[in-house]
Amino acid sequence: MRRRWLHILSPDKTTTAEDNSDRHLVNTAYSLEALNDEFVFIAGPIIATACATSIAPSAGLIAGMIFLVIGVPLFALQSATEPPASPKRTIDPHPHVILRKSLQAIVLPTLFIGAFFGAVAIVTVSFTDELGHKSQSGLLLALWACGSAIAAILNGLIKWRISHAARFLFFLLSLTLLSVPFLFVDSIFWLAVALFFNGFAIAPLIVGAYGVAQTSVPSEQITEALSWVIAGMPLGGAISSATAGWVIYNYGAQTAYWLPLGFMTAALVATLPYFTTYKGLIGYSSQHD
Repeated sequence: MRRRWLHILSPDKTTTAEDNSDRHLVNTAYSLEALNDEFVFIAGPIIATACATSIAPSAGLIAGMIFLVIGVPLFALQSATEPPASPKRTIDPHPHVILRKSLQAIVLPTLFIGAFFGAVAIVTVSFTDELGHKSQSGLLLALWACGSAIAAILNGLIKWRISHAARFLFFLLSLTLLSVPFLFVDSIFWLAVALFFNGFAIAPLIVGAYGVAQTSVPSEQITEALSWVIAGMPLGGAISSATAGWVIYNYGAQTAYWLPLGFMTAALVATLPYFTTYKGLIGYSSQHD
């Protein structure tokens, strides 16, 4: 969908190239997508929890499958926003996008960011269960998404003068620091507060990641580059879910809140091998943002 936004904002709809004259609109479009994502994460847990508790445990999963069966065909039918296919380059072909250090500098940290998301969700559900308020887990996750949704709106309104890479690093550090309060929560109320403010760093961070990926490759390879970022997050989430389950079982949910902070710290460490790459990306001309 983010690739389609670039096509919509391009003055020439016959190519995959995008317009560089008004780059803040891309930031706004990506922020709108982040806002849409957060709406899904607000409504989704509430709907799933309601179905699982009032109908049957499997009803939440079935509801998700129904949304998927309806949504995917509707998206596939939107041919007007689909960018044209790029011709295959037989002469001087582009190298694989993942070989570019500028993309690796984003994909590796997002792997741990995805692990952070998965860990927070699993541990939050377990924490509410330990306190005897498991039915409130959906509401807590919705509050988490609300914080990110507010940040998405603000991020879309701002005409940034700094590069995508600088924003990515700033909000990566912000999300790490905002994960520290999880270690001290001892009630549903304070967990709700911690989750809400933690969400403020999420949408701008993700928008920054997509922005770096998009500007790191030729226009013909943007879809592939964005796909690497998208794939990294659920992969990290799958790893963290298994890890979180083991930690919760052996040490309890409150102790398991060390995991999100650990994954965010790992994401920061993952940027260190690409110090020179980030230095170049941060100095990237602001006219491209």
